[in-house]
Amino acid sequence: MKEIDVSAVSINPMTAIAKQWMLITAGTEETGYNTMTASWGHLGSVWGHGGGLPTAAVYVRPQRYTKQFVDREPLFTLCFFEGKKQALAYLGSHSGRDGDKVAAAGLTPAFGEGYTYFEEASLVLVCRKLYRAPLVEEGFLDKAIVEDCYPERDFHDLYIGEIVKVLVKE
Repeated sequence: MKEIDVSAVSINPMTAIAKQWMLITAGTEETGYNTMTASWGHLGSVWGHGGGLPTAAVYVRPQRYTKQFVDREPLFTLCFFEGKKQALAYLGSHSGRDGDKVAAAGLTPAFGEGYTYFEEASLVLVCRKLYRAPLVEEGFLDKAIVEDCYPERDFHDLYIGEIVKVLVKE
């Protein structure tokens, strides 16, 4: 993989996240890592001066095993793939608590300084956590979303990370 400037990233987040999905991964080879499939998230800019920081926003439910890794680590990655939807479906329906789901999905972990990504990814965004907050029922103006997405009231935590490194497949 080679590093590129964040300003050179050119993806449609509506397609890349909502339709093709991504992996949220946190942890290292030394401390252990876990990953989960996500189809909700945002890419853009917020805070900072001179145009805002390049950021990614992701959402993690409290019962997800990956959450403890995202909470513990200063960095997380977002990995985007081409032609790996079956592997991502597997990773989204199995827990890392129960075994090596990455190996079972046929992906190869790779390790950077303080983060984990996957060799098969076409795009990797390395994010430094800036903000975390729970979604709360009182914040939903459209209450139908609560009934549709949170019947168990297991609201996600929102994480905003500054995109500090971008890797693309060579």
